[in-house]
Amino acid sequence: MRVGFAGTPAFAAVALEAIHRDGCTIPLVVTRPDRPFGRGLALAASPVKSYAAANGLPVVQPASLRAAQTQADLAHVPLDVLVVAAYGAILPPAVLAWPRHGCLNVHASLLPRWRGAAPIARAIDAGDAVSGITIMQMDEGLDTGPIVLQRPVAIDARETAGTLHDRLAALGAEAIVDALRTLALEGSLSSRPQPGQGATYAAKLDRRDSLIDWRTGAAALDRRIRALSPVPGAVAVFEGAPVKVRGAVPVAGDACAPAGTVIRVAADGVDVACGGGGSEGERLLRLTELQPAGGRPMSAHAFAVGRALAPGARFEPGA
Repeated sequence: MRVGFAGTPAFAAVALEAIHRDGCTIPLVVTRPDRPFGRGLALAASPVKSYAAANGLPVVQPASLRAAQTQADLAHVPLDVLVVAAYGAILPPAVLAWPRHGCLNVHASLLPRWRGAAPIARAIDAGDAVSGITIMQMDEGLDTGPIVLQRPVAIDARETAGTLHDRLAALGAEAIVDALRTLALEGSLSSRPQPGQGATYAAKLDRRDSLIDWRTGAAALDRRIRALSPVPGAVAVFEGAPVKVRGAVPVAGDACAPAGTVIRVAADGVDVACGGGGSEGERLLRLTELQPAGGRPMSAHAFAVGRALAPGARFEPGA
Protein backbone atom coordinates (compact mmCIF):
# COMPACT_ATOMS: atom_id res chain seq x y z
CA MET A 1 0.00 0.00 0.00
CA ARG A 2 1.28 3.43 -0.98
CA VAL A 3 1.07 5.71 2.06
CA GLY A 4 1.90 9.39 1.81
CA PHE A 5 2.67 11.36 4.96
CA ALA A 6 2.14 15.00 5.91
CA GLY A 7 3.44 16.29 9.22
CA THR A 8 6.00 18.56 10.82
CA PRO A 9 6.91 18.33 14.55
CA ALA A 10 8.23 15.52 16.75
CA PHE A 11 4.72 14.20 17.40
CA ALA A 12 4.37 13.55 13.67
CA ALA A 13 7.87 12.12 13.29
CA VAL A 14 7.02 9.34 15.75
CA ALA A 15 4.07 8.32 13.58
CA LEU A 16 6.14 8.50 10.39
CA GLU A 17 8.81 6.26 11.89
CA ALA A 18 6.21 3.69 12.97
CA ILE A 19 4.61 3.61 9.51
CA HIS A 20 8.01 3.30 7.85
CA ARG A 21 9.17 0.53 10.19
CA ASP A 22 5.92 -1.36 9.58
CA GLY A 23 6.93 -1.76 5.95
CA CYS A 24 4.56 0.62 4.18
CA THR A 25 5.70 2.09 0.88
CA ILE A 26 6.07 5.84 1.44
CA PRO A 27 6.45 7.55 -1.94
CA LEU A 28 6.29 11.10 -0.56
CA VAL A 29 6.60 13.05 2.69
CA VAL A 30 5.15 16.55 2.88
CA THR A 31 6.34 18.90 5.61
CA ARG A 32 6.45 22.62 6.31
CA PRO A 33 9.34 24.76 5.02
CA ASP A 34 12.45 25.08 7.18
CA ARG A 35 12.16 27.84 9.78
CA PRO A 36 14.64 30.02 11.71
CA PHE A 37 15.57 28.50 15.06
CA GLY A 38 17.70 29.43 18.05
CA ARG A 39 19.59 32.60 18.82
CA GLY A 40 21.37 32.56 15.48
CA LEU A 41 18.05 32.10 13.63
CA ALA A 42 19.60 29.54 11.30
CA LEU A 43 17.12 27.59 9.18
CA ALA A 44 16.28 24.27 10.79
CA ALA A 45 14.60 21.21 9.30
CA SER A 46 11.46 19.87 10.95
CA PRO A 47 11.70 16.55 12.84
CA VAL A 48 9.65 14.95 10.04
CA LYS A 49 12.04 16.20 7.36
CA SER A 50 15.04 15.05 9.41
CA TYR A 51 13.65 11.52 9.73
CA ALA A 52 12.66 11.33 6.07
CA ALA A 53 16.03 12.59 4.86
CA ALA A 54 17.92 10.18 7.13
CA ASN A 55 15.91 7.25 5.75
CA GLY A 56 15.88 8.11 2.06
CA LEU A 57 12.23 9.12 1.85
CA PRO A 58 11.34 11.76 -0.79
CA VAL A 59 10.42 15.10 0.84
CA VAL A 60 8.62 18.17 -0.46
CA GLN A 61 8.13 21.44 1.43
CA PRO A 62 5.54 23.54 -0.37
CA ALA A 63 5.01 27.10 0.84
CA SER A 64 1.28 26.56 0.39
CA LEU A 65 -0.94 23.60 -0.45
CA ARG A 66 -3.42 25.97 -2.08
CA ALA A 67 -1.18 26.77 -5.05
CA ALA A 68 -2.48 25.16 -8.24
CA GLN A 69 1.00 24.03 -9.31
CA THR A 70 1.65 22.39 -5.94
CA GLN A 71 -1.62 20.49 -6.14
CA ALA A 72 -0.82 19.38 -9.70
CA ASP A 73 2.65 18.19 -8.66
CA LEU A 74 1.23 16.20 -5.74
CA ALA A 75 -1.44 14.62 -7.92
CA HIS A 76 1.27 13.10 -10.10
CA VAL A 77 2.26 10.88 -7.14
CA PRO A 78 -0.38 8.13 -6.79
CA LEU A 79 -1.34 7.35 -3.19
CA ASP A 80 -3.69 4.88 -1.54
CA VAL A 81 -3.93 7.05 1.58
CA LEU A 82 -2.35 10.17 3.07
CA VAL A 83 -1.60 10.16 6.80
CA VAL A 84 -1.65 13.63 8.35
CA ALA A 85 -0.23 14.39 11.79
CA ALA A 86 0.25 17.95 13.03
CA TYR A 87 1.09 19.21 9.56
CA GLY A 88 0.50 22.83 10.52
CA ALA A 89 -1.80 24.00 7.72
CA ILE A 90 -5.31 23.27 6.50
CA LEU A 91 -5.54 20.79 3.63
CA PRO A 92 -7.62 22.16 0.72
CA PRO A 93 -10.25 20.00 -1.03
CA ALA A 94 -7.94 19.12 -3.91
CA VAL A 95 -5.40 17.60 -1.50
CA LEU A 96 -8.07 15.79 0.50
CA ALA A 97 -9.26 14.18 -2.75
CA TRP A 98 -5.73 13.24 -3.87
CA PRO A 99 -5.35 9.73 -2.32
CA ARG A 100 -7.60 6.84 -3.33
CA HIS A 101 -8.80 6.28 0.25
CA GLY A 102 -8.62 9.90 1.33
CA CYS A 103 -6.68 11.28 4.28
CA LEU A 104 -6.35 9.93 7.82
CA ASN A 105 -5.52 12.33 10.63
CA VAL A 106 -3.73 11.44 13.88
CA HIS A 107 -5.16 13.85 16.45
CA ALA A 108 -4.06 14.15 20.08
CA SER A 109 -7.47 14.25 21.77
CA LEU A 110 -10.70 12.33 22.01
CA LEU A 111 -12.68 14.25 19.41
CA PRO A 112 -14.89 16.21 19.37
CA ARG A 113 -13.21 17.58 22.50
CA TRP A 114 -10.24 19.81 21.70
CA ARG A 115 -10.40 20.28 17.98
CA GLY A 116 -7.61 22.54 16.83
CA ALA A 117 -3.93 23.31 17.22
CA ALA A 118 -3.13 22.79 20.93
CA PRO A 119 -5.18 19.86 22.27
CA ILE A 120 -2.54 18.59 24.70
CA ALA A 121 -1.93 21.91 26.44
CA ARG A 122 -5.63 22.78 26.55
CA ALA A 123 -6.55 19.44 28.11
CA ILE A 124 -4.06 19.89 30.96
CA ASP A 125 -4.97 23.55 31.43
CA ALA A 126 -8.66 22.62 31.71
CA GLY A 127 -7.97 19.93 34.30
CA ASP A 128 -9.19 17.05 32.12
CA ALA A 129 -8.78 13.59 33.63
CA VAL A 130 -8.59 11.82 30.26
CA SER A 131 -7.03 12.51 26.88
CA GLY A 132 -6.30 10.17 24.00
CA ILE A 133 -5.80 9.65 20.29
CA THR A 134 -8.34 9.88 17.51
CA ILE A 135 -7.73 8.51 14.03
CA MET A 136 -10.12 10.48 11.84
CA GLN A 137 -11.12 10.42 8.18
CA MET A 138 -10.46 14.02 7.19
CA ASP A 139 -13.05 16.33 5.67
CA GLU A 140 -13.00 20.05 4.91
CA GLY A 141 -13.80 21.08 8.50
CA LEU A 142 -11.36 21.65 11.35
CA ASP A 143 -11.02 18.19 12.92
CA THR A 144 -14.67 17.42 12.19
CA GLY A 145 -14.37 14.25 10.11
CA PRO A 146 -15.69 10.77 10.97
CA ILE A 147 -13.91 8.81 13.69
CA VAL A 148 -12.13 5.63 12.61
CA LEU A 149 -10.82 4.69 16.06
CA GLN A 150 -10.06 6.21 19.45
CA ARG A 151 -7.73 5.24 22.27
CA PRO A 152 -8.04 6.95 25.65
CA VAL A 153 -5.28 7.59 28.16
CA ALA A 154 -5.52 8.92 31.72
CA ILE A 155 -3.87 12.25 32.46
CA ASP A 156 -1.67 11.89 35.53
CA ALA A 157 -2.07 14.29 38.46
CA ARG A 158 1.29 16.00 37.80
CA GLU A 159 1.27 15.56 34.04
CA THR A 160 3.02 18.16 31.88
CA ALA A 161 2.42 18.87 28.24
CA GLY A 162 5.81 17.31 27.53
CA THR A 163 5.11 14.00 29.23
CA LEU A 164 1.59 13.74 27.81
CA HIS A 165 2.90 14.64 24.34
CA ASP A 166 5.36 11.77 24.42
CA ARG A 167 2.76 9.25 25.61
CA LEU A 168 0.23 10.37 23.00
CA ALA A 169 2.83 10.38 20.23
CA ALA A 170 3.61 6.73 20.94
CA LEU A 171 -0.07 5.84 21.22
CA GLY A 172 -0.86 7.71 18.00
CA ALA A 173 1.88 5.82 16.17
CA GLU A 174 0.45 2.49 17.30
CA ALA A 175 -3.09 3.53 16.39
CA ILE A 176 -2.29 4.71 12.85
CA VAL A 177 -0.30 1.57 12.12
CA ASP A 178 -3.29 -0.53 13.23
CA ALA A 179 -5.63 1.53 11.04
CA LEU A 180 -3.36 1.16 8.02
CA ARG A 181 -3.09 -2.59 8.54
CA THR A 182 -6.88 -2.84 8.62
CA LEU A 183 -7.15 -0.74 5.46
CA ALA A 184 -4.62 -2.91 3.65
CA LEU A 185 -6.34 -6.11 4.74
CA GLU A 186 -9.98 -5.15 4.25
CA GLY A 187 -9.75 -2.46 1.58
CA SER A 188 -11.76 0.05 3.63
CA LEU A 189 -12.17 1.48 7.11
CA SER A 190 -15.40 1.73 9.08
CA SER A 191 -16.07 5.06 10.75
CA ARG A 192 -18.73 6.92 12.70
CA PRO A 193 -19.71 10.60 12.73
CA GLN A 194 -18.43 12.69 15.60
CA PRO A 195 -21.01 13.32 18.35
CA GLY A 196 -23.05 16.44 17.87
CA GLN A 197 -22.34 17.60 21.43
CA GLY A 198 -19.19 18.12 23.47
CA ALA A 199 -17.08 19.91 20.86
CA THR A 200 -14.44 22.29 22.22
CA TYR A 201 -11.73 24.28 20.45
CA ALA A 202 -8.03 24.07 21.35
CA ALA A 203 -6.80 27.47 20.25
CA LYS A 204 -3.14 27.92 19.39
CA LEU A 205 -1.04 29.11 22.33
CA ASP A 206 0.07 32.73 22.28
CA ARG A 207 1.94 35.17 24.54
CA ARG A 208 -1.15 35.90 26.59
CA ASP A 209 -1.36 32.24 27.57
CA SER A 210 2.25 32.24 28.77
CA LEU A 211 2.11 35.27 31.07
CA ILE A 212 1.25 34.30 34.65
CA ASP A 213 -1.59 36.28 36.18
CA TRP A 214 -1.12 35.96 39.94
CA ARG A 215 -4.73 37.00 40.51
CA THR A 216 -5.68 33.49 39.36
CA GLY A 217 -6.07 30.65 41.86
CA ALA A 218 -3.00 28.53 42.64
CA ALA A 219 -4.53 25.30 41.32
CA ALA A 220 -5.35 26.93 37.98
CA LEU A 221 -1.87 28.46 37.77
CA ASP A 222 -0.33 25.08 38.47
CA ARG A 223 -2.31 23.57 35.57
CA ARG A 224 -1.29 26.42 33.28
CA ILE A 225 2.40 26.02 34.12
CA ARG A 226 2.26 22.28 33.46
CA ALA A 227 0.27 22.87 30.26
CA LEU A 228 3.07 25.11 28.97
CA SER A 229 5.93 22.84 30.05
CA PRO A 230 8.50 22.50 28.59
CA VAL A 231 7.61 24.91 25.76
CA PRO A 232 6.75 27.70 25.38
CA GLY A 233 6.92 27.93 29.17
CA ALA A 234 4.95 30.02 31.65
CA VAL A 235 6.43 33.44 32.34
CA ALA A 236 6.38 35.56 35.50
CA VAL A 237 7.71 39.12 35.64
CA PHE A 238 10.02 40.25 38.46
CA GLU A 239 11.49 43.76 38.56
CA GLY A 240 10.46 44.26 34.95
CA ALA A 241 12.26 41.16 33.63
CA PRO A 242 10.65 37.91 32.42
CA VAL A 243 11.34 34.73 34.38
CA LYS A 244 10.23 31.32 33.15
CA VAL A 245 8.53 29.21 35.78
CA ARG A 246 9.70 25.69 35.08
CA GLY A 247 8.41 24.03 38.22
CA ALA A 248 5.72 24.86 40.77
CA VAL A 249 3.14 23.21 43.03
CA PRO A 250 0.15 24.53 45.00
CA VAL A 251 0.65 24.40 48.77
CA ALA A 252 -1.61 24.88 51.76
CA GLY A 253 -1.48 28.21 53.51
CA ASP A 254 -3.23 31.51 53.98
CA ALA A 255 -2.29 34.40 51.71
CA CYS A 256 -3.17 37.67 53.42
CA ALA A 257 -1.26 39.69 50.87
CA PRO A 258 -1.78 41.03 47.35
CA ALA A 259 -1.47 38.53 44.49
CA GLY A 260 2.14 38.09 43.41
CA THR A 261 3.60 38.79 46.87
CA VAL A 262 6.39 36.51 48.09
CA ILE A 263 5.25 34.95 51.38
CA ARG A 264 8.09 32.58 52.13
CA VAL A 265 11.60 31.80 50.86
CA ALA A 266 13.16 28.47 51.81
CA ALA A 267 15.34 25.70 50.43
CA ASP A 268 12.31 23.88 49.01
CA GLY A 269 11.03 26.88 47.08
CA VAL A 270 9.47 30.33 47.03
CA ASP A 271 5.81 30.64 48.07
CA VAL A 272 3.82 33.31 46.25
CA ALA A 273 0.33 34.60 47.04
CA CYS A 274 -2.30 33.96 44.38
CA GLY A 275 -5.82 35.15 43.79
CA GLY A 276 -9.17 33.51 44.30
CA GLY A 277 -10.73 30.60 42.52
CA GLY A 278 -10.44 28.04 45.28
CA SER A 279 -10.13 27.43 48.99
CA GLU A 280 -7.64 29.28 51.18
CA GLY A 281 -5.42 26.21 50.91
CA GLU A 282 -5.09 26.81 47.16
CA ARG A 283 -3.95 30.42 47.37
CA LEU A 284 -0.21 29.82 47.59
CA LEU A 285 1.96 28.60 44.73
CA ARG A 286 5.40 27.25 45.58
CA LEU A 287 7.90 27.98 42.83
CA THR A 288 10.55 25.26 42.68
CA GLU A 289 12.48 25.93 39.45
CA LEU A 290 12.96 29.21 37.58
CA GLN A 291 14.88 30.36 34.52
CA PRO A 292 15.76 34.05 34.17
CA ALA A 293 15.87 35.57 30.70
CA GLY A 294 19.09 34.55 28.96
CA GLY A 295 20.06 32.28 31.85
CA ARG A 296 19.93 28.65 32.78
CA PRO A 297 17.30 26.87 34.84
CA MET A 298 17.96 27.01 38.59
CA SER A 299 16.20 26.26 41.82
CA ALA A 300 13.80 28.95 42.94
CA HIS A 301 15.83 29.23 46.16
CA ALA A 302 19.01 29.96 44.19
CA PHE A 303 17.12 32.58 42.18
CA ALA A 304 15.90 34.20 45.40
CA VAL A 305 19.37 34.26 46.96
CA GLY A 306 20.94 35.73 43.83
CA ARG A 307 18.43 38.58 43.74
CA ALA A 308 18.02 39.09 47.47
CA LEU A 309 14.38 38.15 47.08
CA ALA A 310 12.67 38.06 50.49
CA PRO A 311 9.13 37.91 51.87
CA GLY A 312 7.26 41.04 50.88
CA ALA A 313 8.81 41.27 47.41
CA ARG A 314 6.32 41.13 44.54
CA PHE A 315 6.05 39.61 41.11
CA GLU A 316 4.06 41.79 38.75
CA PRO A 317 0.38 40.76 38.90
CA GLY A 318 0.16 39.87 35.18
CA ALA A 319 -2.21 40.69 32.36
